[in-house]
Amino acid sequence: MAIRLIAGLGNPGPKYDRTRHNAGFWFVDALAERHQGRFGHETKFSGDVARVTIAGDPVWLLKPTTFMNRSGIALRQLMNFYKIGIDELLVAHDELDLEPGVCKLKKGGGHGGHNGLRDIFSHVGKEFWRLRIGIGHPGHRDQVIDYVLDRPGREDERRILDAIDDAARSIDLVVAGEFDKAMNRLHSR
Repeated sequence: MAIRLIAGLGNPGPKYDRTRHNAGFWFVDALAERHQGRFGHETKFSGDVARVTIAGDPVWLLKPTTFMNRSGIALRQLMNFYKIGIDELLVAHDELDLEPGVCKLKKGGGHGGHNGLRDIFSHVGKEFWRLRIGIGHPGHRDQVIDYVLDRPGREDERRILDAIDDAARSIDLVVAGEFDKAMNRLHSR
């Protein structure tokens, strides 16, 4: 099954632009730039939307503007309107359990305390593809909120952006449904 929607998770507004929690936005922004897409706000989808062509197929890019903990609303609205199935969805999000510079592709799994994923589960289900973008962990769970809502240091930001660039180069395989090849390429980095 091919991917028809790639949703990046993050929080809207300039205050959050370069924060770790917006790594999903960084990824879909990179795809839009790479595939000549331009985001426009779509009220009926509660987000910023772009349509691009990847691997010869039309793909929707979505950045929910509902804030992270309500991300599922935007996904449900766009998926219902265009009749996109859960197996045609890729969600890009920040991942505390991976170091900066690492991206992993997987299908399904738990939310691991990620409020964006938790909300998506309640609106569209769990069995979608995910691009987990490593941002590292602050060391203690009491520091997580401040950590994800802060900008990474220069070196960590460079490593995150390099990993996003690698993942963007593998997206043709993902969109074409060649998930094993994409995982082999991403996970061998």
